[in-house]
Amino acid sequence: MTDPIADMLTRIRNAIMRNKDSVEIPRSTLKTGVSNVLKEEGFIKEYKEIEDGKQGILKVYLKYGSQKEPVIHGLSRESKPGRNIYKKLEEIKPVLGGIGVAIYSTDKGVLSDKECRKAGVGGQFICKVW
Repeated sequence: MTDPIADMLTRIRNAIMRNKDSVEIPRSTLKTGVSNVLKEEGFIKEYKEIEDGKQGILKVYLKYGSQKEPVIHGLSRESKPGRNIYKKLEEIKPVLGGIGVAIYSTDKGVLSDKECRKAGVGGQFICKVW
């Protein structure tokens, strides 16, 4: 697998299309950070780290509205293995006027665009969610 974050986003996207309650993803520190931002921003219910004696599993519990419509309407990978995108603090803008969230990998960990502006840091633009 050349792009584990794209795989994570695709697994979440596919689970939402099938109206699944949860999705299991191979665990890594970066994926755990992305899941934490998604939880803090209200896009997922919860995530749990499950030990399996190997890499570990990240179980993400998806969130739906009252009419079973998904909270996540779109996910897009921005930085790719062959083309990393870095943004300075001044270049970090809200996604869809603040409705969505951009996720960055910074010196202070994996942060949302709002947290980056508050902390005064830029970083690698991982993905955006709306």
